[in-house]
Amino acid sequence: MAAVTAAQTRSSKTESYVDNKRKEDIRQANIKAARAVADAVRTSLGPKGMDKMISTANGEVIITNDGATILNKMEVLQPAAKMLVDLSKSQDSAAGDGTTTVVVIAGALLKQCLLLLTNGIHPTVISDSLHKASTKAVDVLTAMAVPLEISDRESLIKSASTSLNSKVVSQYSTLLAPLAVDSVLSVVDPAKPDMVDLRDIKIVKKLGGTVDDTELVKGLVFDKKASHAAGGPTRMENAKIAVIQFQISPPKTDIEQSIVVSDYTQMDRILKEERNYILGMIKKIKATGCNVLLIQKSILRDAVTDLSLHYLAKAKIMVIKDVEREDIEFITKTLNCLPIANIEHFRAEKLGHADLVEEVSLGDGKIVKVTGIKDMGRTTTVLIRGSNQLVIDEAERSLHDALCVVRCLVSKRFLIAGGGAPEIELSRQLGAWSKVLHGMEGYCVRSFAEALEVIPYTLAENAGLNPIAIVTELRNRHAQGEINAGINVRKGQITNILEENVVQPLLVSTSAITLATECVRMILKIDDIVNVR
Repeated sequence: MAAVTAAQTRSSKTESYVDNKRKEDIRQANIKAARAVADAVRTSLGPKGMDKMISTANGEVIITNDGATILNKMEVLQPAAKMLVDLSKSQDSAAGDGTTTVVVIAGALLKQCLLLLTNGIHPTVISDSLHKASTKAVDVLTAMAVPLEISDRESLIKSASTSLNSKVVSQYSTLLAPLAVDSVLSVVDPAKPDMVDLRDIKIVKKLGGTVDDTELVKGLVFDKKASHAAGGPTRMENAKIAVIQFQISPPKTDIEQSIVVSDYTQMDRILKEERNYILGMIKKIKATGCNVLLIQKSILRDAVTDLSLHYLAKAKIMVIKDVEREDIEFITKTLNCLPIANIEHFRAEKLGHADLVEEVSLGDGKIVKVTGIKDMGRTTTVLIRGSNQLVIDEAERSLHDALCVVRCLVSKRFLIAGGGAPEIELSRQLGAWSKVLHGMEGYCVRSFAEALEVIPYTLAENAGLNPIAIVTELRNRHAQGEINAGINVRKGQITNILEENVVQPLLVSTSAITLATECVRMILKIDDIVNVR
């Protein structure tokens, strides 16, 4: 009898044993998939990084080495790998630059976590230690950072050109960096000095010329030509500009109705009425002294007809039609005027004033420039030129990164060295700190410190240098107290990177480390994937 009960208790014990094998397999599969994504963008890190050519399903080709763009276009199916794509997106929205860095760090951390997991350390312990280490890392970085005044234009340009140097259009960084700095500084509102809205900087792309012809326009640029229908004016000095959201064309019935006209006198009456209706509108417009009309694109009926264009040309009013709806807010902010929704509300005080509105020939098309705007809102326009669409698109992405870098510096005014210097310094200090910690934590923090060395290692590798020799030498320099020693990719050796003007905003480095750690902790905590229909 006793033997039976003993057998029963033993069997119940064995039943309560949970199979951990599957959970480990899933964790490993997740980590492998995420590391594969990280390795895909690793080669494009740094100024000597390679570019990726992305061919989409509809035959479109994109050439870029911006981490966020590459990952965005990649079709990632594995759920954990998708987290790395989102990681680079969040770095793009938080800091704008360092999108490749953040993914590479996450990949290296995952590699170290895999080692720790195989050594039998529990995922929760690793996760908590990573959190501690990343908080400490942010403190170390903040201690290394150099404060910066917003009036110090030189330093802002240095950090913008550092961001541009790793892009395809790096040879134009001397032109694009000052342009990015000036455009951000011109939209900073003195009332809220640490807020910059990049929507106030409009980027207009025009094919033709080279990237050298890119310019900053104090005013507005429309990628359209003025309406030439009836010999209307194409240049207007002392312009009074109205932005209208109604149509200058005869009214139509709302529903699909047909009006049957049986006799030609009625036909004449209809035409006469249409003429009078349009003339009445144009007289009201002319009476306010308006001489440039921006007409919003209309879906319901033609915004302007040939007849109305003819009369507008006679009244010497310049017309720019088909202005996109989403541009209206930007235009009214720049011109400091109000959009007019109805002809009855057409008053002189709603107009914007500018010294010159003229049509300019550019490349194979024409654009309309508005300059010398009175009481101009805090906005600015950048006109990007390029020899082909790929170059223009890449120039726009690079410029966006440079603008984000300057925006980071405006909101958090600290600079930090680039070129792998902060990562090696972090690695050194966290390594020293890990020796003070007890138990498993020390191991995990040391692994975190080792993982950070991937950045200088990859920089050296992409530049064709000997990565092991370079990283060892870097460690040596930092151990001797040279905090700002980093890899100078151009000279292929280790120099003081601050003197070489390779700088980046503190926000880029801190957000890269915190976001990467957060992502890795999340992947570690997942032990099962459940598919739901």
